[in-house]
This record gives sequence, C-alpha cells and structure tokens, in this order.
Amino acid sequence: MPSLSVVIPIHNEEPSILQLYDRLTAVMERLRKPYEIIFVDDASTDSSFDLLANLVETDGRLKVVRLRRNFGQTAALAAGFDEAQGNVIISLDGDLQHAPEDIPALLKKIEEGYDIASGWRKERLDNAVTRKFPSRVANWLIARASKVELRDFGTTFKAYRAEILKDVNLYGELHRFIPALAALYGARIAEVPIRNTPRASGGSHYGLGRTSRVIFDIFTVWFLLKYFTRPMHFFGKWGLACAGIGGGILVWMAGLKLWTGEDIIDQHGPLIIVGALALVTGVILFCTGLLGEVLTRTYFESQGRRIYAVREVRTRREHHAADGSRGSRG
Repeated sequence: MPSLSVVIPIHNEEPSILQLYDRLTAVMERLRKPYEIIFVDDASTDSSFDLLANLVETDGRLKVVRLRRNFGQTAALAAGFDEAQGNVIISLDGDLQHAPEDIPALLKKIEEGYDIASGWRKERLDNAVTRKFPSRVANWLIARASKVELRDFGTTFKAYRAEILKDVNLYGELHRFIPALAALYGARIAEVPIRNTPRASGGSHYGLGRTSRVIFDIFTVWFLLKYFTRPMHFFGKWGLACAGIGGGILVWMAGLKLWTGEDIIDQHGPLIIVGALALVTGVILFCTGLLGEVLTRTYFESQGRRIYAVREVRTRREHHAADGSRGSRG
C-alpha cells in the first residue's frame, strides 16, 4: 500500500506530461516512501491519454483514469481522490506551473500535525489585471466568508491527510474551497510558499469570465459553512422580517381604513401592494427554511452521515496483564 498518492488532473497537457513525470518521480524517489501517481485525463482531445497509457506500461506505480467527457477540474480531482490509496494525498496541476520540487515542503507541514498544507503562490506570474487583482479580491472574500486565513485558495497544489477528504464532497467548481469546507470539520490548515513557474506551453484554462462563477461559489460556501445544518436560521429570520413588515403595513392600512374611512386603495395602493408582496415573500422564505430543515435531516439520516468529525479517541490503557503477573509473583 502506498503511503503517498499524487493526483494530477490534466486536459490537453501533452507537451508537459513527460517532463512533469520525470521531475515528479525524481522527487518521489528521494522521499523514500511508497507512492503512487494518479493522472486523471479530463477527456483530452490531444494525445495526452495515449502518452500516459504508454507510461503506465513502464511504471507500476502509475495509474491513469480517463473520464468519459470533460467534467471539469473539480470532478477530475474528485475522481483522483476516490482512486487514491495513500494516507497523504497531494494534488497539483499538469501544466508545470507547480514545481514538484516543492512537494517536500508541503509534506513537512503534514508531518508537523497539520491536516492540509496549502500552497501559496507568493510571487505570481499572471497578468495583473485579468488574474492577479481578481484573484486577490476572491481570496479576500473567501477568507472572510470561511474564516480560514489563507492567501491563495485558488491553487490546486496542496497536501491532504486522506481522512480529511472523506468528509468533503466535491461538486460544481468547489475544489478551490476544499480547505474552507474541511475547516467545517475542524481541519488544521497551514500555508506553504510555493514557486509559480510559467506554463510549459499553451494558455490558461481560466480567465476573467469565470469571476461571476467564483462569486456564486463563494456565496454557496458561505451558506454551507454557516447554515448547512440549520437552514431555518437563514431563511427563517428573513422570512419573519419580511412577513413582519408586510403584515405591519397591511394592519396599518386596515386600521387607517376603519379609523378614517378613507379609500386606502386609491390613496395608498402601491403601499398595500408592497405590504402584500412582503407578507407573501416572508411566508415563502419561512416555508423554504422548513423544507431546508427537512432536506438536511433526510441527507444526514439517509446516508448515515454525521454532523461531526472525530480526530482521535483515547482511552486509559488497561493493565490487567501486568497486575496479574505481579500477583503470581506474590
């Protein structure tokens, strides 16, 4: 059984595969620990898979997973994590922007007791307008939403204890939020400076157009971290607020009608509509919260999942055998 697993999602990375493999195996050999390398081919249209298939024939520690279609980086990572058998799992990109030589620095943090060692591209080589500035804003927002003080959530280059990943379900594009999601279960996280080298060839698969998706993901993660097990606390408070405002407006209008006898429809028509809409919105939000509570309980109970994660269990050591041996000598 390998103690280390390296997971590398790739999509059309043919020019960099051989160099990455050579550098990676050199690093892993120097660690002198059993390891495996898992390439996940996310439906490449070049010869990436053929190249990897040939490498598999020469290296028994290499495994290649080929997805049926292009599912995206999050799905590719999830597939690699599911295949990994090591106690520690390392993930990195296949375009050589991550230096395999930085792996020992990540593993050092794991050996110090951390559950996740996250790479930090201290000196980024990306375009300042289209990549650096949006990335800094996104990292700041994610840190505020998740209460996890990392400066670089976006990099794939990380090392994880395998048991931590069992508590994190990946979907959508949430791979960059793994530390935040793992923090929900008490993961200890350290940040490690890594090198950011130019791509060997081709262009980045990410651009400014992904900003809106990142914003949506940030809100999703914020909601999951804060209200995943108690959605009523989110929808309920806004539902009560809206229903209270709407109900108050309608009661005031009714009282005004009874007290003055004026035509409130003619005089306050728009306000009545606002009150009615607020009341209906409040009821809908409240009902959404109730449905969320039911779905949350169904999710945990039907899958046997727990709302907590145990780091370790210690009990007092028994000394019956020692006591018995002392008694026989007496």
